[in-house]
Parts: sequence; structure tokens; C-alpha cells
Amino acid sequence: MSDQIQEPIKLFTVEEANAMLPLVRAIAGDMVALARDVVERRERLNQINDHRASSSDPYGDEVAQIEQELEKDVERLNEYAIELVQLGVEPKGATEGLVDFPAKIDGRLVYLCWRFDEPEVLFWHELDGGFAGRQPLAVGSIPGDSGGDVSGMQDS
Repeated sequence: MSDQIQEPIKLFTVEEANAMLPLVRAIAGDMVALARDVVERRERLNQINDHRASSSDPYGDEVAQIEQELEKDVERLNEYAIELVQLGVEPKGATEGLVDFPAKIDGRLVYLCWRFDEPEVLFWHELDGGFAGRQPLAVGSIPGDSGGDVSGMQDS
């Protein structure tokens, strides 16, 4: 991990992350629904465009309108992401509803990791670990944890 990583403005404890979940869940839920819809509509539009004969297609105006609507929805997705960033969290996967909460464990920056279908923040990972590197927030699973509470978590 590089020493050049800038510390986030807000660091969360597990308790603070879980307390923020109702708002994060609402935004992430809207984001997941819209992102999945956009992906599905974009795939259908690509199939339609693959089969269109020419630019003089009688459905050209309708296709153009659908493309404009998709662009507006992509802008809305970006607005949802901005809302989450303004809360101090990092959206990581719009269609899965992945959100990371910056935290510190034993003085190291890490992420508390939450996915839309989870009841609370249950995992953490290294900054470069991503979803595949998630580890449970269980006693003894956090580096330096000697079997007590998650005392290595700090709010700065």
C-alpha cells in the first residue's frame, strides 16, 4: 500500500456505518434499481441497433429518444453516486449496491464493506482488496485484534 493514499475526510466506526445505513440503503436501493434497468435497456437497445437496416429506419426517432432517456438515467445514477460520496462513503458497484465506508484498523486505512442485500455492515477489506478480499467483522478477524472488541476502529 502506498504512503501517498490521502486519508478520507470522514472515517467510520462500525457503529457509525450501521447508523448511516437507513439513508445509504435508500440511496443505494434507488441506484441499484435504476442501474439494473439501465443495463437491461442498453442491452435491448444494442440488439435493436445491431438489426437496424439503415439510418432511414422508420424507428430512428424512437431509438434516438430511448438513447436520450438512457443518458438522462445515467446522469441520475451519477447524482446518486455524488449523494453517497457527500455522505463520506464510496459507491463501488451500482448494480450490486456495493458501498465502502472508510475506516481505520490499527492505524491503517481500510474499508468497511456493505452490500445492499445485507442487514448491516458485516465485512471489511483492505483498500486494494475489493469485494473479493472481504473478511467478516468477527472477533479475531481484524489484524491486531486480540479477541476483544473492535477497538482498532477509530473516528478521526
